[in-house]
Amino acid sequence: MAPSRYLTIDDVVTRSLVLLGTLLVAAGFAWFAVPDSAVGLTVGVGFIGALGLGLYMGFSGKANAGTAVAYAALEGLALGGISELFNRQWPGIVVQAVTGTIMVAGGVLVVYKTGAVRVTPKFTKIVFASTLGVAGLMLVNLVAGFFTPGGLGLRDAQSPVIAIGFSLLCIVIAASNLIIDFDMIEQSVRRGVDEKVGWYLSWGLLVTLVWLYLEILRLLSYLTGRND
Repeated sequence: MAPSRYLTIDDVVTRSLVLLGTLLVAAGFAWFAVPDSAVGLTVGVGFIGALGLGLYMGFSGKANAGTAVAYAALEGLALGGISELFNRQWPGIVVQAVTGTIMVAGGVLVVYKTGAVRVTPKFTKIVFASTLGVAGLMLVNLVAGFFTPGGLGLRDAQSPVIAIGFSLLCIVIAASNLIIDFDMIEQSVRRGVDEKVGWYLSWGLLVTLVWLYLEILRLLSYLTGRND
């Protein structure tokens, strides 16, 4: 059956702005309205809720306005609380991280549009394997942290060289995922898929941008701490 309406770039842009706007509103609420005593709970609820919805959409390959907006709101709650905690310790770091995220995302878009990096099956496989690899390392580091202070040192400010190196690696992989996101959007429009797919594509773009922001935030905290 032919779709009732084909996907356009404007569809993806509009829905991405809706999700980003929802995330920012929720993040602002978590930052300014949630009392300090409840920040941890807010981050936990937001993270777990976003993780559950994200796994559902990721494995099913389906997303709609309801699930995508709910994900953005939950992710925003977690992000707002985390950002507030970081900014409390390193004033101004959130503005720097947001600026860095915009610059990296903009640079990646330019690189993609100029054809400097081509999305080939080999490129996609490498990025996918690298993403799984760093995700596995994060999980191992988390488990190791229960038995050894700092775990493997991947997120330990006391081991700045390892922590900085790992965050730089994650930023490169996140940026590479962003290239694949842009290509998926462009290819979907060219193939004439149903406009409903736009919510899934916009959600995937949001996930990558949030990961990129968090890695830049972490990197700046390591660098700032190192210079103290």
